[in-house]
Amino acid sequence: MTSQSDLEKTIARVTAPALVTETSEGFKISEDAEVSLPLAANQAYLPALTPQTLGDEGFKKRHGLTYPYVAGAMANGISSADLVKTMAENGMVGFFGAGGLSLDRIEAAIIDLKESLGDKPFGFNLIHNLVEPGLEMATVELYLKYGITLISAAAFMRMTPALVYYRVKGIHRDGDGRIVTPNLVIAKVSRVEIARQFFAPPPVKLINQLLESGVITDEEAELSQEIPMAQDLTAEADSGGHTDNRPALALLPTLIALKNEFMEKYNYPEPLCVGLGGGIATPESAAAAFGMGAAYILTGTVNQSCVEAGICEPVRKLLCQAEQADVAMAPAADMFEIGARVQVLKRGTLFAVRAEKLYQLYKNNDSFEQISETAKKEIQDKFLLTSFEAAWQSTRDFFLARGNEKEVARAEQDPKHKMALVFRSYLGQSSRWAIQGIPARRMDYQIWCGPAIGAFNQWVRGTFLESHENRLAAAVALNLLLGACICTRSSFLRSQGISLPGNAGNFTPIEKEKILAAIQ
Repeated sequence: MTSQSDLEKTIARVTAPALVTETSEGFKISEDAEVSLPLAANQAYLPALTPQTLGDEGFKKRHGLTYPYVAGAMANGISSADLVKTMAENGMVGFFGAGGLSLDRIEAAIIDLKESLGDKPFGFNLIHNLVEPGLEMATVELYLKYGITLISAAAFMRMTPALVYYRVKGIHRDGDGRIVTPNLVIAKVSRVEIARQFFAPPPVKLINQLLESGVITDEEAELSQEIPMAQDLTAEADSGGHTDNRPALALLPTLIALKNEFMEKYNYPEPLCVGLGGGIATPESAAAAFGMGAAYILTGTVNQSCVEAGICEPVRKLLCQAEQADVAMAPAADMFEIGARVQVLKRGTLFAVRAEKLYQLYKNNDSFEQISETAKKEIQDKFLLTSFEAAWQSTRDFFLARGNEKEVARAEQDPKHKMALVFRSYLGQSSRWAIQGIPARRMDYQIWCGPAIGAFNQWVRGTFLESHENRLAAAVALNLLLGACICTRSSFLRSQGISLPGNAGNFTPIEKEKILAAIQ
């Protein structure tokens, strides 16, 4: 008979199948026995399960991955080139956080990653730009120019000409008559109505607009109706940044059912896939995602606390101290006027409180001049650190430099819009202050963060991953994946009637090299 410790070791040997027999005296374990069905009532078969076999094989093959793991794009380069490189070099895929960056910055990152990674998998973010659709199109043109064949489409409320243009450009039939789509989209959505648009072919109206403008061919237009806008879709649950705070347990099954509906309706030659992001921070949450049928998992918040993240060290320290309740919803800079919100860290910063105050003042006043003298003084002295008019001049110069004279002209005619642009400027700059680590602006840091960070910090407490200095993104990812395998193997035994001790299946993080040795 074997001890409880031996059983735990057996469960942790994820490459080795085993036959487990439970007796009154303990457990009998055999890793080389032939299994005959049916098993006895006190027996259970424990199949091998490794990180390489988790998720959907089609998804991994489509993107050239060893593991079903995606590092999601966090805007302003927080999902940095270093993070993307780490993912690619370790059999995963990461997306560079292009949202909010200038075209020059995006182009520099493209050149860097293409030279560094060659054929290894990587992608770039494309965020829906409600205010400046021209910038969204310019970003797509940059991606097409350099042959970026994978994007993460985020925050879209509808299909746009730029997104459709990216998806259908270059589509053709090969010598065997199969449709080839060079440009792949992994969409992040939290609403069924948006997911429907991504699983459907590109809208005919937008295809006709692109055809009439001469940027796509007749063949591309025709073939566009035989492909989905996105082959892969991430169910975005309660995440950092833009989020609808959807519960993963409800969202993922709904979108998987939707995927099946659209496969039956359109009979696409390649299967659609649904992954899960938002709240993935422990082996249990990763195992639950795969157990519910996720093709892959996507992480964001936990990556921001890693060494490779494009954010300052003080912010990474704050993230490593955060608990699950240390987050709040705050007005979003890019969709401020319509009340859109982002989830941020509230520990160690006043951003969430200040941003909410600005939104309420905007909503209840038609101009900055209408605001009470006390509130105006607080905004100028503590938020803007300058006069409102000086802040407007800086904001005005920003829009003019981007060629957006229309916004400036509107603001100079509409005091409420002028107020909105100045307040949005504060919100927009606050994330950059956090990235750059501006000491004078520490209380204004906007740090996108979901409650997953608290769960992750609790899991790694007392281990080498507790310190921000040791949080390497690949080590975090492999620990989550291996831990998911161990949790799942424990569930296999329990589901076959084996009475396991309470801590069976628990997994404490170990170094990357030990994981690689254990899963080969």
